[in-house]
Amino acid sequence: MNMFMAIWDWFAAPFQYPFMQTALGVSAFVGVVCAVLSCYLILKGWALMGDALSHAVLPGVVFAYILGLPFAIGAFVSGLVCAISIGWVKRNTRVKEDAVIGLVFTAFFALGLIVLSRTPSDVHLTHILYGNVLGIEPDDLVQTLIAGTIALLAIAVLRRDLMLFCFDPNHARAIGLNTTFLYYALLALLALTVVAALQAVGVILVIAMLITPGAIGYLLTDRFDRMMALAVGAAVLAAIMGVYLSFYLDASTAGCIVVVQALLFGAAVLLAPKNGVLARARQRRSMRRSQEQLVAGQ
Repeated sequence: MNMFMAIWDWFAAPFQYPFMQTALGVSAFVGVVCAVLSCYLILKGWALMGDALSHAVLPGVVFAYILGLPFAIGAFVSGLVCAISIGWVKRNTRVKEDAVIGLVFTAFFALGLIVLSRTPSDVHLTHILYGNVLGIEPDDLVQTLIAGTIALLAIAVLRRDLMLFCFDPNHARAIGLNTTFLYYALLALLALTVVAALQAVGVILVIAMLITPGAIGYLLTDRFDRMMALAVGAAVLAAIMGVYLSFYLDASTAGCIVVVQALLFGAAVLLAPKNGVLARARQRRSMRRSQEQLVAGQ
């Protein structure tokens, strides 16, 4: 009985503080939004694009601060400008897409760092880099919920078209889908999701939340619906466990969330039923036994 009460007290302790209740809720919500989009990014092979837009929002955030606008507006506009720039350079030069992405997003991020270093600001502006879910302001909370909800609703409307576009863009084009619209729609959704995640994990670590959940689901199943469900479950679990760890370790909340996601990915690499390390080892042993039995029978 005493052990049960001790375990219950351990789980209940963070809920005594309103800021922890908010942090748990916001982290779980951001985890759901990022996980849903991450499945499309993994299917499309856009991990680097997610990295690009997550870093490219920085100058928009700083300029929004200077102009007295909401951070979300600056971040979204900056992300869209970066995406459009990548598309324009790709269409008008011989440079390959991965190189274009690397060039454009590093230029945007560097510009943001320069302006940030020259802009007198309070500590809240630097939280955009590292996240501050434990101290999220009411206005930022509203922006997070609005951006995340819009992204989820848009994905729900375009779900099937986006899935086909990510899986086989040539077939999508052949059956009459507007792949140019879907391309920029996916980029806009990516920018919105980055905006939603800024306050939780910041610019630097948001890429992990945009990629790792989808990668976990991809390893564990071949069905897209199951992949998304597993990705969402992994993201929410990592968010909750990360917030708990940060509370008891007095460590970075964003860092703890991302580390838990990485551990879950490591477990998926080992334990995935078809593509995991242990499953492949069992398959190799089974094949060797079959060959030995065949040789012995001859």
